Amino acid sequence: MKHINLDDKGASYRYLNRDLSWIEFNRRVLEEAQDPETPLLERAKFVAIMGSNLDEFMSVRAAETFEKIKAGYTKKDFTGYTPAGLYKRLMKRTAAMVHEQYRTFRDLSRQLAKKGLMFLDYGDLSQTQQKAMDTYYHDIIFPVLTPMAVDQSRPFPLVHNKYVYLAVVLRKEGEPEGEEPFFAIVQVPSNIPRVIPVPYRANSKKRSFILSEELIKHHIHTLFSGYIPVDVHGFRLTRNADLAINEEEAEDLLEEIEKELRRRQRGAPVRLEVEKGIHPYALAELREEFELYDHIFEIDGPLDLSFLASFADGLEGFSFLRFPPIKPVYPQEFSPAEDHFSTIRRQDVLVYHPYESFDAVTDFVEEASEDPQVMAIKMTLYRVNGQSQLISALARAAESGKQVTVVVELKARFDEERNIAWARKLEKAGCHVVYGLVGLKTHAKIILIVRREQNTLKRYVHVGTGNYNANTARVYTDIGLFTANPVIGEDASELFNEITGYSAPKDMQALTVAPTGMKDKLFALIRREAEHALAGRPARIRAKINSLSHQEMIDELYAASQAGVKIDLIIRGVCCLRPGIEGLSENIKVISIVDRFLEHSRLFHFENGGKPEVYLSSADWMTRNLTRRIELMCPVVDVRLKEMLIHILDLSLRDNVKARQLLPNGSYAYVTCEGQPMRSQFEAISISSWKGEELPTIT
Repeated sequence: MKHINLDDKGASYRYLNRDLSWIEFNRRVLEEAQDPETPLLERAKFVAIMGSNLDEFMSVRAAETFEKIKAGYTKKDFTGYTPAGLYKRLMKRTAAMVHEQYRTFRDLSRQLAKKGLMFLDYGDLSQTQQKAMDTYYHDIIFPVLTPMAVDQSRPFPLVHNKYVYLAVVLRKEGEPEGEEPFFAIVQVPSNIPRVIPVPYRANSKKRSFILSEELIKHHIHTLFSGYIPVDVHGFRLTRNADLAINEEEAEDLLEEIEKELRRRQRGAPVRLEVEKGIHPYALAELREEFELYDHIFEIDGPLDLSFLASFADGLEGFSFLRFPPIKPVYPQEFSPAEDHFSTIRRQDVLVYHPYESFDAVTDFVEEASEDPQVMAIKMTLYRVNGQSQLISALARAAESGKQVTVVVELKARFDEERNIAWARKLEKAGCHVVYGLVGLKTHAKIILIVRREQNTLKRYVHVGTGNYNANTARVYTDIGLFTANPVIGEDASELFNEITGYSAPKDMQALTVAPTGMKDKLFALIRREAEHALAGRPARIRAKINSLSHQEMIDELYAASQAGVKIDLIIRGVCCLRPGIEGLSENIKVISIVDRFLEHSRLFHFENGGKPEVYLSSADWMTRNLTRRIELMCPVVDVRLKEMLIHILDLSLRDNVKARQLLPNGSYAYVTCEGQPMRSQFEAISISSWKGEELPTIT
């Protein structure tokens, strides 16, 4: 354990930088792509995830830092970095990580080829295959292509954010090679499959594929008659994708966001990716147009590797290169012999996704939509999957005369268009659609159903840590709680009244809401543990979150550590806290788990002197969650369910296969494997056997 004299050190010794910590997280994702124990197609998906993560990071976080530099902003953040100093480090580490990503991709391509899956260039195809691909190009691709010349009469066309383009350098037929070349660009169509299967023999176990841009490159001459292609290479532009919405002055928030979405395609350029070997003339044209000189990444391979995710998922006949399928079990508490309401009246029900089916949530809302005794349904929607059964059930409920209120968060980043479409569909069906409160994103996950029972009204609530999205519920770990607890029900009603009407925030009895009370509640819980520790009573904090970057929260945890509280944090992504520093955080341990499923649950356990309290929440411990979003924290009061959640935390903390521990210098190292290997996500598959029996002992 390293001792640091805090009086002699600056902010950088107390805190890790948020963006540099994120780089470390994405490095852990890349490590999963490099793990030889992970099936090959799953490794390919991790390469894709790493690239998609980096796209969002560059278009939002790096773009924000770049804008601060251009605006002349020189103030240091609380971790001790100026925008210019931070940006320099970000670009250096990102460039190194991208280099490693493509080295990993080339290695995976070689290993996949040995298993019969090959990505080929046009020149690698047999004559028969070339003929088939020529036909595909002329019949399917060529009619969609639009060559766009760049000259004095035709200015540079709009280049869309994160699309793949080809930069074409040409010379006129009959002109000498020394003349200044001509320049054009061609967009690789996004509505045509990026990965094109190549015909194969009927009995062959091998499968070959070619990328659409490779076909276009080979046939580029068909687009420029009278000109000779000198060079053709791909490029891809990343723009600032953050929306700048003045909510207070917007007359119609939905229309204002639609306008901003159109502006997003014209956001300021922040990164240019070019294929290795691009012609100097083409590179000069791109640099001048986008005014990017120090933000250029030369890529040794295909641009935008996100196609690997759909390729790996859609490929048939190679199941031995994937994880064995996991079929989510339906929660055993819900019996086909009775409706959800009868079960929830009798007991609270905890559901752990993806091991238990999201159908339980869908069925809950669908039953409510069809039940004549249900008077009202209220729900928050942040990110919803396409073809959502929940949306259809809410629409049916409204059409049948029920009071249906849906809080749709239009500002859910990169899901804005989908949420706008859902909002319009729900309004058309007769739902009351609310877009939340000005200046706040509604990130809470809650459903409230009001039902008439024996001349009174009964409230049923679902509170979750994850989005109401059936697709992500199959690949994210999340917790959901069904309850008919009257206190939680009353609080849920108060919350919806605050969001939809003019009700002033009230002191709730069970639920805790951000931004009005969650931060103070969490601080009080942390300080209470410190008091228990100083008094010699049992004191411990365990939290499972996605990110920790709130400075005051970190300082509270440091103070609790110094009081003797043992603190275990399971943080998947960003962590600005430095653990294991004597005199500051020697009682704090931080681990991160990156594995088959995306760790997404938010669970908090406070030992409270031997009377433990457990909460589930929608909120991470970030500034935006605690001060700029509507978030929920819900206590779990059932003793059996508390034990289950504590057991889930135990599993994560005992993981010695996929867990990495955060070191004081900000790097991560795999947890040392002591005893039998224990992989928490694989161990959790047996959750259905936990219910109704003694919880298994973890050794």
